[in-house]
Amino acid sequence: MAKRETKTDLWVANQLDDCKITYTPQGSDVKEIDEALKTASKSGTGNAGYPEYVAVIGDFVLVIEDKADVARHVKLTEAGILDTATTAVKDYAINGAYFYAKHIAQHSPFKKVFAVGVSGDAKHHEITPLWVDDREGYKRLPDIDTFVWFTEQNIGEYYTRYVLEEATDVEKTTEQILKDAAELHEYLRTYGTIKDQDKSLVVAGILLALDEIEYGGFSIKMLTGDQTPGMRDGDKLMNAVRGRLTRSNVGPDAKKDKLLSEFDILQTSFRLNEVNDTLGKTPLKFYTEFLYEHVFKNIKYHKTSEDFIGRFYGEFMSYSGGDGQTLGIILTPRHICDLMCELVDVRPDDVVLDPTCGTAGFLISAMHRMLTLADTEQQKKSIKKKQLHGFELQSNMFAVAAANMILRRDGNSNLECCDFLKKNPAQVQMKGATVGLMNPPYSQGTKADPEQYELSFIEHLLDSLTVGARAAVIVPQSSMTGKSKAESAFKSSILKHHTLEGVITCNTNTFYGVGTNPVIAIFTAHEPHEAEHICKFIDFRDDGYEVRAHVGLVEGDSAKDKKQHLLDVWHNQAEAPSKFCVESTVKPDDEWLHSFYYFNDEIPSDADFEKAIGDYLAFEFSMVMQNREYLFMGGDGDAKA
Repeated sequence: MAKRETKTDLWVANQLDDCKITYTPQGSDVKEIDEALKTASKSGTGNAGYPEYVAVIGDFVLVIEDKADVARHVKLTEAGILDTATTAVKDYAINGAYFYAKHIAQHSPFKKVFAVGVSGDAKHHEITPLWVDDREGYKRLPDIDTFVWFTEQNIGEYYTRYVLEEATDVEKTTEQILKDAAELHEYLRTYGTIKDQDKSLVVAGILLALDEIEYGGFSIKMLTGDQTPGMRDGDKLMNAVRGRLTRSNVGPDAKKDKLLSEFDILQTSFRLNEVNDTLGKTPLKFYTEFLYEHVFKNIKYHKTSEDFIGRFYGEFMSYSGGDGQTLGIILTPRHICDLMCELVDVRPDDVVLDPTCGTAGFLISAMHRMLTLADTEQQKKSIKKKQLHGFELQSNMFAVAAANMILRRDGNSNLECCDFLKKNPAQVQMKGATVGLMNPPYSQGTKADPEQYELSFIEHLLDSLTVGARAAVIVPQSSMTGKSKAESAFKSSILKHHTLEGVITCNTNTFYGVGTNPVIAIFTAHEPHEAEHICKFIDFRDDGYEVRAHVGLVEGDSAKDKKQHLLDVWHNQAEAPSKFCVESTVKPDDEWLHSFYYFNDEIPSDADFEKAIGDYLAFEFSMVMQNREYLFMGGDGDAKA
């Protein structure tokens, strides 16, 4: 057992090291805590006692006790509370961690103490945190997979969310975005009578005009409701938009003209430009003031990966009773965009391509990550100006995407309004893209038009990347089964020229309200898939995101931890049981899904073994008794004397 305990100790230490949490084994470097532990014997003798690890993170103390056997994770009393008897404290991980944490809270100035009980090994384990106070009280918190919540960056949010049970700043921001979108949608409907597809264009155009304020090219005071042709509010907004596009060096002229034509509604809509009696101003001025106060001033475009205009677009469509599916459009949630960037490890020197960019969600996430990791201002300038590329077929979505990138000072807006499938991959490859990110149109392919299958988009993307480039795509899981003849051919062709690295099954509510069960597939481009190559297939349906009434899909309490665990497993920094991750070779006619390769590798507990034996003996006894009755009946149902 001692050897197994040592293995567990080392594994826990490695987890803390990975999270850059500074800890002390068997004691503490902090004088007040070390003094407290000198009287913390589990036997209650008043002698010294030391937990496996102690860490001080800001105002918080983290106390960890571990056991090699998961059966020694926790012991409860008949009343369902922690057993604090000496034997329980000595023999069980959570009980021991609680004992030390309580002692520190009662005998040192540190009152914000987390106790964490860990049991098992790298592959099969349980990690349970407790919040402990100095008055015998504790609060058991949800199990975690990693220690990421206890890093210096996250522990404050963890305390607010789990212990205080208050909404964090991120949650408040998301909730406010949804509230603002709902409110603005109602105003657009009431005062503008604008078509659904034009609502997001009005928002994008106004935000571009507002971005001219700092250059002196626009002021909200300019919107006076003047009805003179060329001087109406819409004309002034368009002039500001035109100036913003010129300032961003959007070119060639054909591209700039294409964008301007999409924002034409600002000028052509009579209803938007006439003074509304109820408002006492034009709807355009009312919308501009609303966006300035609620969005433009409060959202730091340069410091977040949130696709705000895309979020508005999605909300407008949902309030209008649609979700964009008529065009095969399903907007990718921000947390999925961020996750895919991390799965392919987007770096500051990468060139990123999204060939079906929609509102530019992937490009925004990639830009945010690249800028965060960049070292110099010159590198940041290069990222914005040269290293982000996208294609979009729908002209209104293209305009929204371009506005999104311009508002983030992308410097060049390297977007094209075109059909990606008609692009020559060799020509696209000249862009030098080292990373591909894509959410292609869903459910558009048919036997009559196989080029529209998601697998067709995947192959075309991989062909368009540089040798060794990484690609992550999110598609319906049906794409990975390849049931039709054409889809099977695409799968074979992909493996012939490129390598499948793995497939992650996502939360079925990822695209809430759409009814699509998505997966994320990761590839390496232009490296043929070797027969012995090992792929990872992961079941990430439990990702910590949950559906809340009237809001939709939101980040749950465990999401951050579950995401870190996924990334650790994907990047070979942690092991996982087969119910979470299966590693296997693949063939083209396999279903590239976790459910296809899954097998149960869990070691049965003593209780499982005893139950199985009991069930078997009960079965045998039943068979013996039935056979005895059969013999008594003479084998033909007639009773014998």
